[in-house]
Amino acid sequence: MLKAVRNPLAYIAGRWTPHPRTVRRAATAALMMSVLIIVTGGAVRLTGSGLGCDTWPRCSDESLVATREMGLHGAIEFGNRMMAYVVSAATGWFIVAARAAKPRRRELTRLGWAQFWVIMSNGVVGGITVLTELNPFIVAAHFLAAMALLTVTTLTWIRTREGDAAPRPLVGVPVRRAIVALTAASAALVVAGTAVTGSGKHAGDDSDIERMPFDWDTVTRVHSGLAWVVVLGTVALVVGLRLMDASSVTRARARDLLVVLLGQGVIGYTQYFLDEPEILVGLHILGASLVWIAALRLLLSVRDRGAPAAQAPADGNGDTAAEPRVPATA
Repeated sequence: MLKAVRNPLAYIAGRWTPHPRTVRRAATAALMMSVLIIVTGGAVRLTGSGLGCDTWPRCSDESLVATREMGLHGAIEFGNRMMAYVVSAATGWFIVAARAAKPRRRELTRLGWAQFWVIMSNGVVGGITVLTELNPFIVAAHFLAAMALLTVTTLTWIRTREGDAAPRPLVGVPVRRAIVALTAASAALVVAGTAVTGSGKHAGDDSDIERMPFDWDTVTRVHSGLAWVVVLGTVALVVGLRLMDASSVTRARARDLLVVLLGQGVIGYTQYFLDEPEILVGLHILGASLVWIAALRLLLSVRDRGAPAAQAPADGNGDTAAEPRVPATA
């Protein structure tokens, strides 16, 4: 019992070996929750519930949780705060599963802890967002921190599905550089999107909230221009990979990115011409998450790290049992 208190992860690892599917499912759950909290955070903003809980870490000066008097806005804002615990639980599940897996892959455990610390830091940024009464730059930082979590969970999800062999290039150096540039442009596109939202009509609360000091039409055109750079770059990449008969995995990831970008573009232009209806803005936020996931998958598809190492045989419950201890001989 003392060992379990001192190092609970090691204690669990000594008595349970999860099946590789369990580790992959845990990584998938963490990825899905990181997307969900981005979407629910967008819902807080789009419903004007950003100050539904008007202080932090309490919901109000009198209550730790939302009360009936706070109405729907309070319930929505407090519900989004509670989502942090759901995301933390998914990350915790992954950390335990990754630590208990055999053979042990320390990189996966480190990625799990990276998720945890990003979640904690973003909780602090979220608190500052409320305390500054939705300062648009802090709100943008809050969103970008959520995208940082999405980055780590996506990398984790990919790493659970490949081995630890030295990376073997699947494409040439010029193609790799082009994909790195495309990834950087995709990141710039996401950042520019925060300026569009921070200058637009959805301030996050029904009261008079400070907005970013940018002309909305101008930043929207900048955002649109970056989107076209990414789309045309992806089209050129798809065609070039096809002509070069490059790796089928890299070609598939490039096509995936193009499909997501085209869908995101349709939503973006539609919301622009319809004066930013809330439902389309929410879908655009979801689309931004999917674009970034697709860009990261393409970035990591340029190399192969082999299959994961063989695991211990599975028992009847779908997980693997720890190897039996062999008593020492005299």
